[in-house]
Amino acid sequence: MAMLGRSFTVIHVISSTGRQMMDNQTGATDSVDATGTAGHSPQPADPAQLPPAWRGWRNEPTQRKRNPMRWVRGPVEPAKDYGFFGPDSVTWRVWMYPTAHLLGFSRATTIEELDPFLVAAVDHTGKIYHDLRSRYDHTCAYFITVMVGDSETVVKSSSLLAKIHAKFGQGIEPISGLPYEANNPDSQLWILLTAWHSQLKVYEMLGPGPLSEADERRYWNECAIAAEFQTVDPDKVPRSREGVRAYFEEVRPRMAASEATQRAMNQLMSFERLYPPYPRFLKPMGWLLNKFGRATVLATIPHWQRDLADLHQSALVDRLVIAMGRRFYRLVARSRLVSLFLVAWMSPSSAPVAAPMMRGIPPESDEILSPAEAFRRYNMPTPQQVRAGLNAGTMSRTPVGD
Repeated sequence: MAMLGRSFTVIHVISSTGRQMMDNQTGATDSVDATGTAGHSPQPADPAQLPPAWRGWRNEPTQRKRNPMRWVRGPVEPAKDYGFFGPDSVTWRVWMYPTAHLLGFSRATTIEELDPFLVAAVDHTGKIYHDLRSRYDHTCAYFITVMVGDSETVVKSSSLLAKIHAKFGQGIEPISGLPYEANNPDSQLWILLTAWHSQLKVYEMLGPGPLSEADERRYWNECAIAAEFQTVDPDKVPRSREGVRAYFEEVRPRMAASEATQRAMNQLMSFERLYPPYPRFLKPMGWLLNKFGRATVLATIPHWQRDLADLHQSALVDRLVIAMGRRFYRLVARSRLVSLFLVAWMSPSSAPVAAPMMRGIPPESDEILSPAEAFRRYNMPTPQQVRAGLNAGTMSRTPVGD
């Protein structure tokens, strides 16, 4: 595998182009046929032509008002289909457990900063320091779309994201002087496995406990399916716990922690900036809740990564917050509606995608497609085709602004 540090992925700063994503979802986008020839899809004439998950999305997703009860009690449109995993998948079980939004994404994006090429881009844009809450919202929304969204929304979003990465995700890492490219497959693999491992880690530590051996194999096989919505070769995705451990040991020598890394990791665990304002009755406890969230995330991070980033916490605090967190999340998980409320509160842009699944609303079709079938059906280029086409100059770039 090529050096991971040669590139980075801006998956957690995708929101720097969140407005462009939504504009393009409701406007014209480039596409290619199976041969990679550039094409053009017209702007939809009617909002009804859009996938259900896109309807009602304004130009900027963070303009959604945080009204969690609207998604718990109000009308919700069904998804077009089950997407790529479905209700019997381990992915739905793990990624829609309450730990996912409240802890898992924070853990994943924090650990990602140990890639010096990724953090160079984060530090350059400064987006997580200007509007962390909306960046987190957009990140959650994209990942949740891949996990539980309908097939059309997923393939269109993944193709567009690859184009956005091509425009915004290139530069020079200042210390080494080497270039980075957001769509680099090795960098995308780092992001993919960090996210999937983080969600499984918090699920097992604070939720129901370890998966069975069979379910764990299914989980990593499903991760390989998700790899097809990035520029990752699915064959490089480990299919076992041992394989994932081996991967992290392989990349460990290439991880580093500069001052920029430490600043970014601390920012991404600053729950007072990450979480929305608490309801009035919880505000007196806000400081304590924020400290508890940070301590819980830190308790799930390996000690070598903590040491590298100069993050310290005693073993006693680790045990205490894990024990308390386990009770809290298991209590929340008893009610899908309470879980949905927290999803909508934490990430309002995730709510339209998550609500049908979490409320048990059947989709219009119960089919579950393969990624290849979906890209063909909707005449969309795969992320790999997008990267190849843009690099070869055979595909026009999506007109996303700055």
